[in-house]
Amino acid sequence: MTALATDPNVIRIGNCSGFYGDRISAVREMLEGGELDVLTGDYLAELTMLILGRDLMKDPNLGYAKTFVRQMEDCLGLALDRNVQVVVNAGGLNPAGLATKLREVAEKLGVTAKIAHVEGDNISARAAEFNLGTPLAANAYLGAWGIVECLNAGADVVVTGRVTDASVIVGPAAAHFGWGRTDYNELAGAVVAGHVIECSTQATGGNYSFFTEIADLTRPGFPIAEIRRDGSSVITKHENTGGAVTVDTVEAQLMYEIQSARYAGPDVTTRLDTIALSSDGTDRVLISGVVGEAPPPQLKVSLNTLGGFRNEMEFILTGLDIEAKAELAQKQLESWLTVRPAEIDWTLARLDRPDAETEEQASALLRCVVRDSDPNKVGRSFSSVAVELALASYPGCSFTSLPGNGSPYGIFTAGYVDADKVPHIAALADGSRLDIAPASETLPLAAVDEPELPEPLPAGATRRVPLGTIALARSGDKGGNANIGVWVRTDDQWRWLVNTLTTDELQRLLPEAAPLTVQRHVLPNLRAINFVIEGLLGKGVAYQARFDPQAKGLAEWLRSRFIEIPEELLP
Repeated sequence: MTALATDPNVIRIGNCSGFYGDRISAVREMLEGGELDVLTGDYLAELTMLILGRDLMKDPNLGYAKTFVRQMEDCLGLALDRNVQVVVNAGGLNPAGLATKLREVAEKLGVTAKIAHVEGDNISARAAEFNLGTPLAANAYLGAWGIVECLNAGADVVVTGRVTDASVIVGPAAAHFGWGRTDYNELAGAVVAGHVIECSTQATGGNYSFFTEIADLTRPGFPIAEIRRDGSSVITKHENTGGAVTVDTVEAQLMYEIQSARYAGPDVTTRLDTIALSSDGTDRVLISGVVGEAPPPQLKVSLNTLGGFRNEMEFILTGLDIEAKAELAQKQLESWLTVRPAEIDWTLARLDRPDAETEEQASALLRCVVRDSDPNKVGRSFSSVAVELALASYPGCSFTSLPGNGSPYGIFTAGYVDADKVPHIAALADGSRLDIAPASETLPLAAVDEPELPEPLPAGATRRVPLGTIALARSGDKGGNANIGVWVRTDDQWRWLVNTLTTDELQRLLPEAAPLTVQRHVLPNLRAINFVIEGLLGKGVAYQARFDPQAKGLAEWLRSRFIEIPEELLP
């Protein structure tokens, strides 16, 4: 395969995966749908590392995203024919094992493919050395430079373990343009482009607040970043694919799973408060003006630990006296248990309505979740006792499932390790290995000063309507924390939003956040506010502290809450 892209000033990078389980046909769709220089894929979420860790415990040859192997069995020859290089983090906990498997795939297909991988992120065996406890998996977030070396050496396919999500996009751009380690603005621009496209169709209309504005969301196309030499980029998609690329769909993804205005990575700290978005035509959005700074001296580490075992039973409560029925079920179950689990959590979801026209609309759900380090305390000794209440409890007692055994759950936490203590190795296709040095310049991460806020709108007539009447939002998870990014479309709406949606007001609108610490970060360039709600998700997605364990719907709950909005701002 030849060098990355034929245009020295632009590289066209498409993404085909936002998580382990994304559309299996996406690789073929992207390769056949139009011109690409590089195809990337993100397969590693926090929960995925736990899943792969359990796979590896069962079979030391596994620990990678098996769906990517199926995609390459189908499309490796097509990628080679089209001169498209493939860069993915599907290696998970075993990138060397995935590289070996892909060589077997190439041999079976009868094609010649140069396959390289990046390793060093897996520091599980050294967790005690770094005071990280005894996790099932400990993986440092590496950057893009191992990918760069693999591509510069002519690799057709590069697979990595735990690199930052954007690194699979930054690496090809840096290799193509010959950027250096201190070209921070260019690298930061590529990070932003990578952050936009790494979650696949979330950039083309998926999970988008104003989804009814999109003409065809039946099967949204996957996003493409046309990255330029100066680090600016245009986000687009193949022609004749569903979904849409607009300033707002791009901003929606920018708001996903971020924290402060400084977005730290192993290669560069990106200033999110410098991003400028503008339309560049139909299904084309220009990202420009991004400023980068030296990265922090430490790498973030993903720590996944087996936390114990959990089980749950869900009661159906129908008709009148819902609260009393729930109280009786809770009292009975807890008194009937002969072995008490370490944790018992109850949640009553009042989905019922008065004078309902269907039985389902007249019913609420009472969920009991139990956790313990001993699987026997959350197995049949719990779920069978719950079912024993069926003929001895509230009228109409029934359940949504049969009794079953408990299952293991994981806990995600973040650690930090000095970057020079973590190996970063490019294992080239010819079998040679290159050590990648850590960043020579670093800058400790610091908060950005609160920008000067615009003057509030003059007082006038208001109407009590849902916040989402004018505001868009996107939410996500970072370990036990949740983020909600909220933005509006006009300057006057921004004057109202930034002066109204304070931390106190958010906690009033979302009572679940009231007892928790909430941080607010203002991004005037994007007319956006980002909130980080600490501890809302307990100990991470696998812990399932709430019914929406990844906070995917949190933003839509906020948008549905009623608030007084000036009439002049309403559509």
